[in-house]
Amino acid sequence: HFSLPFVQEEESEEEPKLKYERLSNGVTEILQKDAASCMTVHDKFLALGTHYGKVYLLDVQGNITQKFDVSPVKINQISLDESGEHMGVCSEDGKVQVFGLYSGEEFHETFDCPIKIIAVHPHFVRSSCKQFVTGGKKLLLFERSWMNRWKSVVLHEGEGNIRSVKWRGHLIAWANNMGVKIFDIISKQRITNVPRDDISLRPDMYPCSLCWKDNVTLIIGWGTSVKICSVKERHASEMRDLPSRYVEIVSQFETEFYISGLAPLCDQLVVLSYVKEISEKTEKEYCARPRLDIIQPLSETCEEISSDALTVRGFQENECRDYHLEYSEGESLFYIVSPRDVVVAKERDQDDHIDWLLEKKKYEEALMAAEISQKNIKRHKILDIGLAYINHLVERGDYDIAARKCQKILGKNAALWEYEVYKFKEIGQLKAISPYLPRGDPVLKPLIYEMILHEFLESDYEGFATLIREWPGDLYNNSVIVQAVRDHLKKDSQNKTLLKTLAELYTYDKNYGNALEIYLTLRHKDVFQLIHKHNLFSSIKDKIVLLMDFDSEYLHKLFKRDHHKGQRYHEKQISLYAEYDRPNLLPFLRDSTHCPLEKALEICQQRNFVEETVYLLSRMGNSRSALKMIMEELHDVDKAIEFAKEQDDGELWEDLILYSIDKPPFITGLLNNIGTHVDPILLIHRIKEGMEIPNLRDSLVKILQDYNLQILLREGCKKILVADSLSLLKKMHRTQMKGVLVDEENICESCLSPILPSDAAKPFSVVVFHCRHMFHKECLPMPSMNSAAQFCNICSAKNRGPGSAILEMKK
Repeated sequence: HFSLPFVQEEESEEEPKLKYERLSNGVTEILQKDAASCMTVHDKFLALGTHYGKVYLLDVQGNITQKFDVSPVKINQISLDESGEHMGVCSEDGKVQVFGLYSGEEFHETFDCPIKIIAVHPHFVRSSCKQFVTGGKKLLLFERSWMNRWKSVVLHEGEGNIRSVKWRGHLIAWANNMGVKIFDIISKQRITNVPRDDISLRPDMYPCSLCWKDNVTLIIGWGTSVKICSVKERHASEMRDLPSRYVEIVSQFETEFYISGLAPLCDQLVVLSYVKEISEKTEKEYCARPRLDIIQPLSETCEEISSDALTVRGFQENECRDYHLEYSEGESLFYIVSPRDVVVAKERDQDDHIDWLLEKKKYEEALMAAEISQKNIKRHKILDIGLAYINHLVERGDYDIAARKCQKILGKNAALWEYEVYKFKEIGQLKAISPYLPRGDPVLKPLIYEMILHEFLESDYEGFATLIREWPGDLYNNSVIVQAVRDHLKKDSQNKTLLKTLAELYTYDKNYGNALEIYLTLRHKDVFQLIHKHNLFSSIKDKIVLLMDFDSEYLHKLFKRDHHKGQRYHEKQISLYAEYDRPNLLPFLRDSTHCPLEKALEICQQRNFVEETVYLLSRMGNSRSALKMIMEELHDVDKAIEFAKEQDDGELWEDLILYSIDKPPFITGLLNNIGTHVDPILLIHRIKEGMEIPNLRDSLVKILQDYNLQILLREGCKKILVADSLSLLKKMHRTQMKGVLVDEENICESCLSPILPSDAAKPFSVVVFHCRHMFHKECLPMPSMNSAAQFCNICSAKNRGPGSAILEMKK
C-alpha cells in the first residue's frame, strides 16, 4: 500500500466518497517487466492479463497465486464464470482458451485473426450451460454438444471488429463499429440495436464500455455519451413477428470527458474518464490524469456527486483504450487498470469518515460520529478522539471549553483526570478546570483538590470561598487548608471573605466554638443557622443582646417561618412592632393566635393606632365600637361599609345608617353600596327633605339597576329550579313505572306470610307500594270514605312519602 494516489481538483470542504490504494505486492513485480492489458474480478480473486501473453491469478492484496503462459502476444480479454472455476482467455494472435481452474476440461482454438473479446456463460459450471462467445471480425457462439464436441454459430458479422462484450443471465450485449446489440440466448433472437452517436471517433482508440447493472439494465458508455437501457417484455398483442423483448433507453446524457469504463454503485454510476487538456505554455494537447467520477443519472442529464483525478503511473503516455474499470459487486470495489498501474477504489467506511473529520480539525463531529458508530469503527477509539479534541482546544486557547469537555470525555477515569489536571497546571489554567472536577464518582487524590485550592487562595479569595462552599469537605485534607487560610490571615487579618471561609472550614471540622466566634466577630447572619443546626444555645446565653443587635429582624423571620415557634415572645413583639415596624404590626396581629389581645389593644390605643384598634375590637367581639371608631376617627364611609359587610350584622347596618343620615357624602356612599345587603328604602325614608346629596341621581339609578339585576337573577334561578324539578319529576315517574319483582321469597308486611300462595292455581290479589312494601289485599284496611287512595301502613307515618301510590297485581 502507499499514500493515496489521487489529487482532487481543488481544496474542498466536501468529504470524498471513495478511498484509493495501489494494488502492490505481486502486481508491482509484474508491471516492472510487463504491462497490464486487461483484468477481470471475482469475489475471491483477480485475473490479470499482460502485453506479453501472461495471465496471473492474484489474491485481493495483489499476491500471485497462479501463472499461465497463454501466448507470446497481448492478452485481449479474460472472462470468468460466476463460480470462479472456469476461465476464458483470448489474445491478439487469435488464440482462444477456455479451461477449468480446478478440472481438466478445456477448449483450445487458434483463429486466423485477432480475437478481441471472449465471454463464458455466467453458469458455465453447469453441464447445460457450456457456452461462450468470441469476437474478432464476427461474433461466434460456441456450445458443447452431447458428444462433448464444440459447435459454433455466427451471431453477427459484417459491421467491423467486435470490441466489447458482456454476458448477464440470458442476455449477451456486444459492441462493434456501428453500435451495440443485445442477443437473447433463450429465444435465439437479437432484440435491439443501439447506434453509436459520435461516428467521428475511431472505435479502436475510443472503445465502447458496457456493464450490466442487473439482469435487465445495460449501461453503455461510448465517447462522451452514456445511455442506460432497460430490457422489457413485449405485450403478447404487440408481438406479431417481433422479438418477445425490446429495449427502452431510460436515461441518456453527455459527459465532459471520454469514457474508459463504467460500473454501477447503487442507483449511481462510477465513470472512469480519459482526459486531454491544452497546455497553457505550449498550447498543445496532452494526456492529463484520468478521473474517477461518481454521478447521479437523470433522464436527460446527470449530477456530479464526486470527482477525483488519479495519479496513475505513466498516465502521460496512455490512451483512452489503455484504461479499464473493473468492479466487484459484492464489496463495492473498483479497479482502475492501466498498463503500468492498478489502483483500487473502495467506498469510505466510518473510520475513513472520522479520519477526514480529524484531518479537517472537526473534532466535535468526529467524536459524535465515533459515538454513534462505535460498534463499526475498527481503527479509532472514542477516548483517543476525545483526548485529541481536548488537546486541540487547549492549543487554540479555548481553555474553558476544553475543561468542560473533560467531563464527557474522561468520564470516571481518575488517572486521566489527574493527568489532565497536571497539563492544565503546566499552562497556568487550573482555574479553568476547577468547576468541572469530579466530586463523587470518581474521587481524585486529595493533592489534586488541594493544589487547585492553593491556586485560588493565592490569587482569588472569592473563587476560593466558592470552592469551599461547593466541594464536599472530604475531598481534601481540611487541616492543611485551614492552616493555609490562617497563614494568609496573618497578612490580612480583617479580610471578611477569608474569615467567613475559615468559619466554614471550622464548621466542617466540627470546631463549632471557633466558627461561632468568627461569625459573631463578623456579625454575620449565618450564626443563627449554625446555632440552630448544631444546637449551640448553651454557648450563646451571654450573647443574646449582641445577636439581637446585629439582626433586629431575627424574631420577625422566625415568626414568618413558623407562627407558633416563638409564641412566648409574641407579647414582646407587639411592643417591638409598634415601636420600630408598624407596617408589620397589623399582619402580625392577624396571623398570631398567641398574642394577648387586651395587651395589644392597650398598646394600640395608647399610640392611637386606629386600624389596629379597629381590628382588635372586632376580633374581641366589640363590633359596634369598632364601627364607631371607623366613622369618627377615620371618616371613611367605604371602610365602614366594608366592615359592616364583613360582620354581616343588621344592628351594625342600623348604626351606620343613623350615623350617616346627616352627612350627605356618607349617604352617597351608602346609596351606592347598600342595595345588595339592606333594603335601600330604609335609608331613603330617613333622608330629610331639602337635603342636598352629591350624585343622588346616579346613586338612585344604581339602586334601580341593582334591584333589576336581583329580579333577573331570581327569575333565572326560578327557571333553573323549575327545569330541574320537572326533570327530577320525570325521572321519578319513569322509576315508579318500572315493574317490581314479586316472588315466593317476599312476605306480606301485615300477616308476615308468603306473599304468593302455595297453590298458584287459586286466584289472589297483591298490593305493591312504590316503597316496595307488599300486602295481601285482604290484609290492608279499607280506604276511608273521603279518599279512595290506599297508603302503605308502614310508610304512612312518614307523611305518605314513598308509598303514596300503589301498584295492584291481580290474578
